[in-house]
Amino acid sequence: MSETDAETTADQPHEDEPHRAGLNNRLNWLRAGVLGANDGIVSVAAVAVGVAGATTAIGPILTAGSAALVGGAISMALGEYVSVSSQRDSERALIAKERRELREMPEEELAELTAIYQEKGLKPETARLVAEELTEQDALKAHLSAELNIDPNDVVSPWRAALASAAAFTIGGILPMLAVLLIPTPWRIPLTFAVVLIALALTGASGAYLGGSRVLRPTLRVVIGGALALAVTFGLGSLLGTAGIG
Repeated sequence: MSETDAETTADQPHEDEPHRAGLNNRLNWLRAGVLGANDGIVSVAAVAVGVAGATTAIGPILTAGSAALVGGAISMALGEYVSVSSQRDSERALIAKERRELREMPEEELAELTAIYQEKGLKPETARLVAEELTEQDALKAHLSAELNIDPNDVVSPWRAALASAAAFTIGGILPMLAVLLIPTPWRIPLTFAVVLIALALTGASGAYLGGSRVLRPTLRVVIGGALALAVTFGLGSLLGTAGIG
């Protein structure tokens, strides 16, 4: 490798490592999206298949499935909003606390930052130099990163997570609804099972990929869990339909 190539490579982040700015927000948005789609597929499919086990009439299936779709999307959005809002509030409180400490006791904070880098293996004089240079550039950012692993420019957004979760739940939930409603009665249940399990395999693999883990095991967990949910709800619906309750 030439010197120019080496310099170019050194200036660029590794493609397989998360060095991009705003990563926290993007990963949070993607996580909420994948989980929302997975929950939408399982929740709506379980309700629709359960009702389909009790009756072949389209009306009850459409009513129950639509209620599960709308209610589930709202529930997912609210849950994600509350969860991420709590995380955001905690991060903002820590940022405000660190800003106040830097203003009121800068020397103590510099010593604390120096100690952190010493604990990471730097010599005392090197740790002090690094702490001083980082403090000169951006004291708040340096302390938040070293002490709390927080990027003040990358605080999570509850609205983004909530909207992503609701949208993904809706998209995921529409798939089993269409399958149950459009597939003819003789093939309705087996083909709906197949469509749902394929969709779950895709969301499971996507979640594993985003998390940087191996794909097979997480995908199998999602598919097996979804299959169990469908089997149980269909069995319950069939039992109620046979008993004349459906």
